[in-house]
Amino acid sequence: MIDDLERAIEAMLFASDAPLDARQLAGRFGGEMTPGAVRAIILAIAERHRGSGIELVERGGHWHFQTPADLAHLLRRERDDPRKLSRAAAEVLAIVAYHEPVSRAEIEAIRGVQTSKGTLDVLMEAEWIAPAGRREVPGRPLIYKTTDAFLQHFGLASRKDLPGIEDLRAAGLLDPVDLAFDDAMGELDLVKDGEEA
Repeated sequence: MIDDLERAIEAMLFASDAPLDARQLAGRFGGEMTPGAVRAIILAIAERHRGSGIELVERGGHWHFQTPADLAHLLRRERDDPRKLSRAAAEVLAIVAYHEPVSRAEIEAIRGVQTSKGTLDVLMEAEWIAPAGRREVPGRPLIYKTTDAFLQHFGLASRKDLPGIEDLRAAGLLDPVDLAFDDAMGELDLVKDGEEA
């Protein structure tokens, strides 16, 4: 039988417009519960829903209910996605995700081209990146990081879940020019090793 606290937390998670963390939920009990105690209850709720038609998942330390991925084909509706990113915006988002916190100058150095302020604005409007303070160097440039909304949109629990180079290669998402460059560098290393032997 489910106790009243578990029922209350489950109801708050279900009814919330946005994912909630244990601290936010504990605050709704007026100091009667600690975030640690709330987290234990959340884990029990998640376990109870495992394998059912809805699941409780954690994204960036925040919890929300969603339908399981294996049922997505039953619930998908054809619609236009309003967030079509330009190639430049996709590149900038990837750089921020893999190198955060990163400044605009560092983004430009990695991309090899100047980045317009509009590209960063689009990503901030989508709430996928946000300012993360200023780098303690001359000029104190603004630095950027990804947000919890980025993790939630892409279904990541944390940045550690971003695909690695081998995952991207296996999925065919690397540019053939990049693959040719990597292969050429590998052959160059083999020649160097052979010369030194």
